[in-house]
Amino acid sequence: MRWNLDDLKILEVLLNERSLTRTAQALQISQPAVSKTLAKLRRRLADPLFVRVGTRMEPTRRAIALQRPAREILSAVKGLEHRGETFDPKRSERIFRLFISDVGAIRLLPQLMQVLQAQAPGVLLQAVQAEPERLHSLLEAGDVDLAVGPFPKLAQTIRRQRLFTEGYASVARREHPRLVSRPSLEAYCGERHVVVCGHGTTFFHQKMEKALISALPPQNVVLRVPSFVAAAMVAKHTDAIATLPSRVASMLAAEISLQLIRPPLALPLSAIGLYWHERAHRDEGNQWLRSRFQQLFSEKP
Repeated sequence: MRWNLDDLKILEVLLNERSLTRTAQALQISQPAVSKTLAKLRRRLADPLFVRVGTRMEPTRRAIALQRPAREILSAVKGLEHRGETFDPKRSERIFRLFISDVGAIRLLPQLMQVLQAQAPGVLLQAVQAEPERLHSLLEAGDVDLAVGPFPKLAQTIRRQRLFTEGYASVARREHPRLVSRPSLEAYCGERHVVVCGHGTTFFHQKMEKALISALPPQNVVLRVPSFVAAAMVAKHTDAIATLPSRVASMLAAEISLQLIRPPLALPLSAIGLYWHERAHRDEGNQWLRSRFQQLFSEKP
């Protein structure tokens, strides 16, 4: 049986996404096209490949066995496409796919885009959104060029470089009737709080969320939102407090006129770094992009 590279790509994304809709969105094709390819593969292989379990599509043993060879073939094809290319930032029109969180995008991308505008006007960035648990496979498959964030549990086959350490700060409106920049624990916990939570947040933020909620009276957690910007905007227009990564808190405090508050709690610190696959280590474009992050954001000793 002859394999078509487009069919292999659809199969690989289906194995990652377990959804016809999300696969179509990831590949920017129609859902009927994905369904048609899946039907064709089922006929060729005489296997259902995916079966419905609740709301998810779970792969069969045959489909799982195909995942690794499909990924290796597609990676080899990508390597052929880029082999021998030199990277000239002023002339390049390359698209770099970044795995970066909401907080990372808010804090880092504005400065990075200023540099790209001056040094690499044709280079494009695409922020990839996916579950953190999938990051290793996305880097391995070449679907993500560079990840930025706290991901210490990635396998040692993924290269990494530390950028800075991130803590937490709280924000409130400047006209808040009770709060000062360093409130007591009693005063802090006695206020109303908006908490950022979400399935896609990092392990470190989830630790902070648990520590904060365990310290607060349950009735004082008045709102939960999935976005740091949304939490800051609620704090801007109410008497609620929002607790955010410290660099984002400082940035938003300046942008929308909030006061910074030091939480009187022991909240976790996280090491923010760059992560890339061994395959991309000597890629000139990847090296150039990593160097921009390092120049802009690395903490000096």
